[in-house]
Amino acid sequence: MTAAKTSTFKVGLVQMRSGLEPQANLTALLAAIDEAKRGGADYVQSPEMTNILALKREQLFANIVAEEHDPTLATLREVARKLEIYIHLGSLAIKVSPEKAANRSFLIDRKGDVAARYDKIHMFDVDLAGGESYRESNNYRSGEIAVVADLPWGRLGLTVCYDLRFPALYRALAEAGSSFLAIPSAFTRQTGEAHWHVLMRARAIENGCFVFAAAQGGRHENGRDTFGHSLIVDPWGKIVAEGGTEPGVVMAEIDPAAVVAARSKVPSLRHGRRFELVEPMAEPAYLHAVRGSP
Repeated sequence: MTAAKTSTFKVGLVQMRSGLEPQANLTALLAAIDEAKRGGADYVQSPEMTNILALKREQLFANIVAEEHDPTLATLREVARKLEIYIHLGSLAIKVSPEKAANRSFLIDRKGDVAARYDKIHMFDVDLAGGESYRESNNYRSGEIAVVADLPWGRLGLTVCYDLRFPALYRALAEAGSSFLAIPSAFTRQTGEAHWHVLMRARAIENGCFVFAAAQGGRHENGRDTFGHSLIVDPWGKIVAEGGTEPGVVMAEIDPAAVVAARSKVPSLRHGRRFELVEPMAEPAYLHAVRGSP
């Protein structure tokens, strides 16, 4: 397992309220990245759906392009190179066919190269109270591969939003050596009020990892309400930094040694076991002995 590095670094999470115009969203993101850089950030993360937050299919496909033509990605590669920082585009809507997009996360290194790509695996197909309903799979193609990438300070596991509800993914990322878990999101206000904090803290605690979760927040142009509250959580489950519902930058100094400390106290990664399901449940041997042979 990859050991956590010991040098500290500063994380900046960009909380956004993305609308339907990718250029306007890019302009807002660039201003926030500049603010984060001036605050000393070494790694900056934006939320899910950085370039556009659209529910209607026609609005989405009228404004997205293939990866090689995406202006947000091209611009941010140049910005990362110029500022010499890691920029993690939490996700962009990327056109992958005439019928489907990918909800794709990009980690850009200090040279402006794409160090890692991750397509969101779990599609948000849910029916909530009050008639709030989503079918992400109608427009997006789900990913199939879990992704880790090495930063100078340790290994990062890449995920997006609804992935948060599938703990086996995070255990796999931790077992692959991740010290940090990225969970850029656009949580609904309804689910965020109920589950956001507890799930983020749980993923940090059970894996002994830092969690970095940049979020969308507030009432969007398309009428959707997102929860906001961008979070940085340490490996012991403590909330180190938190945003509200307005756009802005959330920052914190990260000490990777805290990963080693948490895992030393509770070494659950070493204690984990694999199980085979037995059906029907076998009778314990002592009961069989008491009852005797049939």
